[in-house]
Amino acid sequence: MKTDILIIGCGCSGLYCALNLPKNKHITIITKSDAESNDSFLAQGGMCMLKSQSDYKSFFEDTLKAGHYENDKESVDIMINSSADVVKDLISFGADFQKDENGNLVFTREGAHSSNRIIFHEDITGKEITSTLLREIKKHDNINLIENTSMIDLMTKDNICYGAVLQMCDGKIEKVEADYTVLATGGIGGLYKHSTNFSHLTGDAIAVAIKHNIELKDISYVQIHPTTLYSNEERSFLISESVRGEGARLLDKNGNRFVNELLPRDLLTKAIFEQMKKDNTEFVWEDLRPIPKEHLISHFPNIIEHCKTMGYDVTKECIPVVPAQHYFMGGIKVNHQSKTSMQQLYAVGETACNGVHGKNRLASNSLLESLVFAKRAAIDIAKNNNPIKDNKFIDSINVNQYTDIENLLESYKKIVKDKIETSTKKENK
Repeated sequence: MKTDILIIGCGCSGLYCALNLPKNKHITIITKSDAESNDSFLAQGGMCMLKSQSDYKSFFEDTLKAGHYENDKESVDIMINSSADVVKDLISFGADFQKDENGNLVFTREGAHSSNRIIFHEDITGKEITSTLLREIKKHDNINLIENTSMIDLMTKDNICYGAVLQMCDGKIEKVEADYTVLATGGIGGLYKHSTNFSHLTGDAIAVAIKHNIELKDISYVQIHPTTLYSNEERSFLISESVRGEGARLLDKNGNRFVNELLPRDLLTKAIFEQMKKDNTEFVWEDLRPIPKEHLISHFPNIIEHCKTMGYDVTKECIPVVPAQHYFMGGIKVNHQSKTSMQQLYAVGETACNGVHGKNRLASNSLLESLVFAKRAAIDIAKNNNPIKDNKFIDSINVNQYTDIENLLESYKKIVKDKIETSTKKENK
């Protein structure tokens, strides 16, 4: 198989990258599961946007403060100043964000934000954005989306990427030659017992990067979300930070408020764990009743409905919440154009690390960062369209070496877990 650009992953970053590539290029997108089973679909709260230049300094400072000032400042500047352009694109594709009676965007607030700067669609903003991008993708004949197809390995030689080895939906192993390859494989939640992520997202791109000596960055920076619904479900259901931004309170076992709910995620998570230990409980309580009922119903219908199916009426009672793994701030090291340390290989979205988030991600910067730097990758690919080719090398790769795929993918999980554990120990010394 041959394609001009191979994109591995179909979350919002992979899709948006494809839509910004030249229309005369053949683009192949693959996804490990179905097209809607990615974490972009799960994002609830919203997406940050620079609503006016008067908010720039505050937005910049909030992002750095949440990231413990370990952020790449140029990346943060690029993200903030590119936000309006991204929103304009999304609206042109048909994305529906909350507007007031005059047709102006409505902004909400989340933890660690000093002002309202988050656009949203009810409490399913990620689904609205990603489904809009999926619909747009289907309008383009030059883009082919293949579901239930996994990346097994990259084809590399002398620090140049020539494409990837894939396991197709029928189990067959195929070599896919590509002028440029974009890794957009999402997060690492499948490595954890409690996570808001889909379980099939296990950091395959990180494992392959380690195998091929591709540079990584901040690999130990794993974010825990403070509030997920306490249950026995396989995937932890996230109770959006927007809920606390709109007035929800966190309570101990005696019904007493014990923390400022708008602390940065890592600090709030620490406070919740400390309270659980003090109370000898496996969760704390979140009270959504301080939010006016009409606003609660209109802004958070998905959360209300899910809690109802789990036996809780949030308009009448508190819900049990517990922290769970949520986001990976580290990843494959990229520059401001999303280029990796390997030629002809890019990485975008949660897979990549350009330093925007620092040590802790500010709420609702994930969708924005993913989209901004996905577009920059596409622009850079189009600008530098002079790929190195090596057909003899590609022909020499024997796919029969990939015999036990199940064990190979399990070994990838161990590689990533070991790397994160080792890096964490070094950081804590």
